[in-house]
Amino acid sequence: MNKKIDIVAYNQRAWNHEVESGNPWTLPASPEEIQQARSGNVQIVLTPKKGVPHEWLGRLEGRNILCLACGGGQQGPLLAAAGAQVTVFDNSESQLQQDISTAERENLTLKTVQGSMKDLSCFEDTSFDLIFHPVSNCFVDEIQPVWNECFRVLRSGGVLLAGFCNPLTFIFDMKEWEEHNRLKLAYSIPFSDVEQLSDELLDELIRKKQPLEFGHSLEAQIGGQISAGFSINGFYEDYAGDEIIDKHIMTFAATMAKKLDNSTV
Repeated sequence: MNKKIDIVAYNQRAWNHEVESGNPWTLPASPEEIQQARSGNVQIVLTPKKGVPHEWLGRLEGRNILCLACGGGQQGPLLAAAGAQVTVFDNSESQLQQDISTAERENLTLKTVQGSMKDLSCFEDTSFDLIFHPVSNCFVDEIQPVWNECFRVLRSGGVLLAGFCNPLTFIFDMKEWEEHNRLKLAYSIPFSDVEQLSDELLDELIRKKQPLEFGHSLEAQIGGQISAGFSINGFYEDYAGDEIIDKHIMTFAATMAKKLDNSTV
């Protein structure tokens, strides 16, 4: 097949399909979770299982927060319920509709904007106090533009909270993993569904309307934030949950990075 795929357009449609299919990351926060957030107890994740430390979030009331590639009616409404001024930015209009519907259900105020996480040109420089960016940059082919744009739209002293995949997960044959619960080495990092899968496997993903993924190196994930100008001040790892690889290694990570004042750079 022709591997010249418009990744942004394809993954937009694929995530619309994930909403229809009930992917867990498309299911809105419950009324009980929203009420907890209103009471000051915000339980929120950047990675599959482990909650974000409260000290990473800091004071939320009145802060301008960008929920980046973060649609689905989960994190955005929780942060809005805690008193933040929230903008949810996502490539999928169906994911954004989950945020709109949840906000209407809970009488919350938030803004939604559709676009690619690599291009935040719709926002002016220094627009936000905090960026909340859960695991999602595995759906773009290049992540340095993401970090650069995050740095640009954050105010001095602003914070970027980001979750991402350990690239180790992308070196295994996924059919062996999913169908036979076996870990078989097959690919290299950086990984690309488009470039490294056989035509047959890529055709199968597209036929099933599954999002196309990219495994970025740790240098691109962590070093990329530093190259953009950030100082990384926090880090933790997390399990996928109920996966064969969990007994060997944690496969997700989260960072807390700060845009330092000019005087301290």
